[in-house]
Amino acid sequence: MHDVDPELETTLRYRAKAVLRQRARALRNAIPREAIAERSARIAARLEGLPVVAAASTIALFWPMEGKNEIDLTGLDARLRAAGKRIAYPSIDPDTRRMTFRFVGDPATLEERGLGFREPAPADPEATALDVIVVPALQADALGHRIGYGAGFYDRTLPRFAPNARTIGVVFSFQLIAEVPVTEGDVAVSMLVTDEGALEVPGPS
Repeated sequence: MHDVDPELETTLRYRAKAVLRQRARALRNAIPREAIAERSARIAARLEGLPVVAAASTIALFWPMEGKNEIDLTGLDARLRAAGKRIAYPSIDPDTRRMTFRFVGDPATLEERGLGFREPAPADPEATALDVIVVPALQADALGHRIGYGAGFYDRTLPRFAPNARTIGVVFSFQLIAEVPVTEGDVAVSMLVTDEGALEVPGPS
């Protein structure tokens, strides 16, 4: 048996992720908007019913990108606020490209700032700690590894908040795959929630 060149293996993994990413986006875009809304509502309800979310005081959500059929948690925002929780959203520094989370008093103030999704204002207070971070993905596997959009924002940011923050990846059930090709810097989430159920991710062995 020949040893695999580590550099070649890394290249193949990145290529595989690129192919999976492209296919995942095409599949999600093919789902009718009504079905996306129904599945999103089920995911939001499952999130709301999790004990870790019920016990949390501070939670980071994300705003769905326009026209991308992304999971829509906008209704969950209002219900969590009504339960007395502080809600934060991802914010990207335009100069350093560093992502953080900022607490938002009113989600109507979120604006698209050049990256395709709505963000808090730079003056909104930065979160230095969070109880729960809800993480988007195009695909995920049972070990909590995700395929995102390729920029690596969450992978670079989550280690600053975890393990104190519980990281929960959200995907539609059709976005679960057998295995995500893991590449350097990838950070797994600690739980997955889909429209069909919640899955605890096993910790490192």
